[in-house]
Amino acid sequence: MSYLQNFRLDGRRAVVTGGAGGIGAACVDALLEAGAEVVIVDFAEDSLTAAQERLAGQPVSFEKVDLTDCKAVNALADRLGAIDILVNNAGIGRQTAAEDISEEEWNQVIAINLNAVFWCAQAFGRGMVSRGKGAIVNMGSMAGEIAVRPQKNVHYNASKAAVHHATKSLAAEWAPNGVRVNAVAPGFIETPMNAFALKNDKVTSGIWLGNIPMARFGNPSEIASVVLFLASDASSLMTGSIVLADGGYTVW
Repeated sequence: MSYLQNFRLDGRRAVVTGGAGGIGAACVDALLEAGAEVVIVDFAEDSLTAAQERLAGQPVSFEKVDLTDCKAVNALADRLGAIDILVNNAGIGRQTAAEDISEEEWNQVIAINLNAVFWCAQAFGRGMVSRGKGAIVNMGSMAGEIAVRPQKNVHYNASKAAVHHATKSLAAEWAPNGVRVNAVAPGFIETPMNAFALKNDKVTSGIWLGNIPMARFGNPSEIASVVLFLASDASSLMTGSIVLADGGYTVW
C-alpha cells in the first residue's frame, strides 16, 4: 500500500466554487498539484479573468454562474457531465448587528452561504450517487460551531452552522451510494474577506489573536491541504466530519 498515492487525484475532475480567489484559489492549486482536472466556478468577472491569466496552460476551465440560481446550477451540472469532486467554497461575510440586519442582507447571506451549497451538492451529487462514487467538501467555519467575538454576524454564523448540519445529513443519506460528504471549518485566515481586521483594525485582530492558542492567523494553503485530504482517498473512511482548522481557537 502506498500512503502518498492515496492523495493523488489523477484522472479525476473537480469543481471548485468561488475558486478564483482566496481559499478557493489555494484549493484549486492543491487539486491541480495532485493531478486533478479542475473547473473553477465563480461570479466575479475580474477574479475569473485574473485566474485565467494565473493558471494559463493548466488543466483548468472556467464557468461564470450565479450559484444562488438553482436552475443555473443544474444546467451547469448537466453541461459538465461526470464530476468526481465538488469543493463547495463560495461564500460571503457580512458584519451587522442583529437588530439592524435587513431582509435583503439576511437573504443574500443565506442564499450564497447555504442555499448555493445545497444546490451545488444536489446537482453534482445526483451524478455521484448514480455512479456510486464521489467526494464533496463543503466550506464551513468555526463560526458554525461558536459565536465568534467581537464581530456581529448572526446571519453568517447561522448559515455556516446550517452548512455543518447539511454536511452530516447528506453524508448519512449518500453513504450507501459511495458518496462522501465532509466539511472544513476554518478559523481566521489571511484572505481578502478578513482584510478589514487583519490590516486595519488592531482592536479586532488583537482580540482574534488573543483567542488563538497558536497566536497566528492561518494561510489559505493550510485550508487547501485539508480540502485535498478530504477530497482524496486518504480520507476514505471519513464522511459527515467537520474538520476544524482554527489554530486551536475553539478549544478555549
